[in-house]
Amino acid sequence: MDGSVMRSNNNHAVYVALGSNLGDREANLKKALAMLIETPHLYVRRISSFIENPAVGGPEDSPDFLNAAVELVTTLSPHALMKRLLEIEREMGRTREKKWEPRCIDLDLLLFGDQIISDDMLIVPHPLMHERRFVIEPLAEIAPNVVHPTLEIPVSMIFDNLVHARSVMK
Repeated sequence: MDGSVMRSNNNHAVYVALGSNLGDREANLKKALAMLIETPHLYVRRISSFIENPAVGGPEDSPDFLNAAVELVTTLSPHALMKRLLEIEREMGRTREKKWEPRCIDLDLLLFGDQIISDDMLIVPHPLMHERRFVIEPLAEIAPNVVHPTLEIPVSMIFDNLVHARSVMK
């Protein structure tokens, strides 16, 4: 990363979702995690299990995803962290041609402490995270008591709501 990265003196607990549905999905997630581990000013605290999920949105014949979540501690700013996530995606061969297309890696910044950010470059908390079981399930595994800053409920409750809503729909 270049020297222009903005940092603070404070450590921030942040949560990132990882997903892959092209190539060796497990190897792709492990490579992205290794790249996060190698990133200066970033410490990987917890990693969820890898969870298989059907692709949501996108073409009907999209391969299943392997998803995970990671808890990081960083002094990077939210925008510097997002920049690093996009760099990792690019370095791993991710292209962005169509929305929800299959991809070798997808890294989404879910939560940055209790901050609420909305600008042209970044929206935190991730605006759809509470609707996506494939995001919330691995997050609930590593951070069940973390409170969503706009919904003001813990991740475990969001997960329970998604599980209940799915069972009601069946």
